[in-house]
Amino acid sequence: MAAICVFCASSRTLDQRFLDLATETGAELARRGHTLVSGGGCVGMMGALADGARHAGGRTLGVIPQSLVDLEVADLASDELLVTDSMASRKTLMIEKSDAFLTLPGGLGTLDELFEVWTTATLTLHRKPMVLVDADGFYRPLLDWLATLTDEHFLKPAGLGLVTVAPTVPAALDALESALT
Repeated sequence: MAAICVFCASSRTLDQRFLDLATETGAELARRGHTLVSGGGCVGMMGALADGARHAGGRTLGVIPQSLVDLEVADLASDELLVTDSMASRKTLMIEKSDAFLTLPGGLGTLDELFEVWTTATLTLHRKPMVLVDADGFYRPLLDWLATLTDEHFLKPAGLGLVTVAPTVPAALDALESALT
């Protein structure tokens, strides 16, 4: 099947519902036969995501910069762990290794990764599908603001339409799988 990159939070202080969402996502990816590509961390949602995939029999590929390995937050249980020299090279390698992208709730790092793949898609540097999981309306304020970018002509409507928004993980994976066929 596909190598699906998941962007999500690595914070250690998240509400349990976000960790559960990440675990569910990893398990669902594995059940559907996909390889998980992640940021290679073992903490927060990123760690729960990888654990969920492995516990369901899935394959995991982590991509992490050496600086985070040095902080001892690397997912050493990953089936394959690629270490980069910087956060920028991490994103580049994650894009290269992935067939599609799924974004769960997260903070600045997650948004950075989402906007990197979204921007490069608007420039047609890749044509890989991207889905944003808007669990419980987490991303609704951001999506509303992004819509104003098209109203003000900072972003073409087609650019906004490159990301599919789904309310649940199963719906998000259905959308990705449909786009990959």
